[in-house]
Amino acid sequence: MKRLNVVLFVLPVLAAGCMVGPDYKRPDVPVPPEFKENAGWKPSQPRDDIDKGAWWSVYNDPELDRLERMVEVSNQTVKQFEAQYRNAVALVGEARASLFPTATASAGVTQSRGGGGFSSSGIGGTGGGRSSTTIYTLSGNATWNLDVWGRVRRQIESNVAEAQVGAGDLANAKLSAQATLATDYFDLRAEDSLEQLLRETVAAYQRALDIVQNQYRAGTMASSDVVTAQAQLESAKAQLVGVGVQRQQYEHAIAMLTGHAPSELTIAPAPLTSVVPVLPAGLPSTLLERRPDIAAAERQMQEENALIGVQVAAYYPDISLSALGEFTGSPLGALFNAGNRVWSLGASAAETLYSGGLRPAAVRAAQATYDQYVAVYRQTVLTAFQQVEDALSNLRILERQAAAEAIAVASTRKAVEVELNAYRAGTVAYTSVITEQTLLLGNQQTALSIQQSRLVASVALIEALGGGWSASQLPKRAPIIDVNPVFP
Repeated sequence: MKRLNVVLFVLPVLAAGCMVGPDYKRPDVPVPPEFKENAGWKPSQPRDDIDKGAWWSVYNDPELDRLERMVEVSNQTVKQFEAQYRNAVALVGEARASLFPTATASAGVTQSRGGGGFSSSGIGGTGGGRSSTTIYTLSGNATWNLDVWGRVRRQIESNVAEAQVGAGDLANAKLSAQATLATDYFDLRAEDSLEQLLRETVAAYQRALDIVQNQYRAGTMASSDVVTAQAQLESAKAQLVGVGVQRQQYEHAIAMLTGHAPSELTIAPAPLTSVVPVLPAGLPSTLLERRPDIAAAERQMQEENALIGVQVAAYYPDISLSALGEFTGSPLGALFNAGNRVWSLGASAAETLYSGGLRPAAVRAAQATYDQYVAVYRQTVLTAFQQVEDALSNLRILERQAAAEAIAVASTRKAVEVELNAYRAGTVAYTSVITEQTLLLGNQQTALSIQQSRLVASVALIEALGGGWSASQLPKRAPIIDVNPVFP
């Protein structure tokens, strides 16, 4: 008995102190010392009044804020990733259950009758009558597969990392949906501004047509000028009608992102904002902590690294303990007497002596899978650097283009006034007025398109920088395991 107690004490200690397989270490990635496009940007001023998770607050648009907050609540893609995360947490509980003994209990009753004739005293009497015997049984069984080599603990490590991957994927899904919504929102507002621009253009063309008609009635101009001015006006009206097609599509897309049917969401018209907030990037190394997709890729490596240990543990024997206790007897009231007790304790070890190369192949496969995700992680980091550089260069170039286009719009607007006055004086043909008016509308549309592109580029930069997210928001090992209690 003393030896058995020693075994029962030593084996769990061994199980807690030995884990085969490689311990995880995050591999290095090439990180440039600074972003090439970051030179010249002024450090952004912190705004403590903005919710750090609500990155869209920098645009100071209440309608955008209202729509963005629906994403986390109602977006079905986000709900899908949230369910995947909960599933991953549940798998941790399944794996952790293997660390503990399994206990079962059973109870039974058996009734038997012996042969013989009937006696005057009935069943169970003497003198050759039948006898009836009832046997009651109550038993309990416990087995414990000891995790001496760390196979179960490596599986738990892998599943915890998988849950963290799920949390990173969930955060990335939210960020992607929020950024897509912001992009669609600014595209919609650009259509609103275009509609307003075309309304103003139609009004300007109508005034020009009135001038031409007055000149024609006075007999100073030909009827062809009236026809030309009328055609230009109708063309602008047709463009105005066409704006509604694209706007409705953006509104429908926003409804889908917020988890609503298109008929359930209506966004009132409003002009595109003229303010483009710029959030200069910090050091490139901060991307490793600020992007949820990078954090998820890094956790994926640890998940696969731990699975190498699971496969290595298959080389070692499985060790288990078992215990059985049983009471058998009759009648039921005397079932728990010491004389009716049966018990046993046992230990066993099982080892596969030959598997045709299965185990080394499984280890090599696990190592190859780990190497695959190392490459995925490094590529994810490189892609993040590219996205930040692209967004920064877009903002820099578009800002310069916007300044140049603003000058062009102002100059063309002045040219329209000059040509219209000259036409009134009869010194130029009406074709000169139409040329300048067409050029003005084109420049105004270009300026609006540039402003739209600048806002979209600012959204892309915020998304590329992680949208205010941080790897510290990933759930730690302890909270994930605490979700899965040892005893129900």
